[in-house]
Amino acid sequence: MEQKVAMILADGFEEIEAIAVIDVLRRADVNVKTYSLKGKIVHGAHGINIEADESMETAINENFTMVILPGGPGVQALKDDARVGALLEKQIGKDKYVAAICAAPTVLAEYGMLKGRSVTGYPGTEDKLRAAEATYTGSKVVVDEHLITSRGPGTAIEFGLEIVTALKGAAQSEWVREKLSL
Repeated sequence: MEQKVAMILADGFEEIEAIAVIDVLRRADVNVKTYSLKGKIVHGAHGINIEADESMETAINENFTMVILPGGPGVQALKDDARVGALLEKQIGKDKYVAAICAAPTVLAEYGMLKGRSVTGYPGTEDKLRAAEATYTGSKVVVDEHLITSRGPGTAIEFGLEIVTALKGAAQSEWVREKLSL
């Protein structure tokens, strides 16, 4: 079965966290598509606009191997959109992954998905993550079973490589790492 990965974008998404991760995954031959909460064009936090592959309406009926949430001011829109919660609920279970970077782990906290999990996130999110009964580590990237979290823009490539490891294995991740001259 082919792996399918969804990156959910809301206006105000952090561009580095979205675009760098998409690039790393596509270099590793991971089938990743972007899904917009509204409209085809999604406006980044720093004035970079991208055209989403699909709308959130189409994502609801899909079966994904992984759902990825980038951070940035758009995180509030992710929290406020019931479709995001429904999609994340479908991801809870064996062999399905959720990945969130920067402030996006707070979306998972909002939906009660972090209890007993080890996570990281953008500095300043610690209290929200701990309030969700998660263990905040402050590490660059944290893998807790099928949950992958990362700190922020500066860790986006490492986050992407960890996602590649989860989906394609360590050898493929190392191959991409070498191609990126890391």
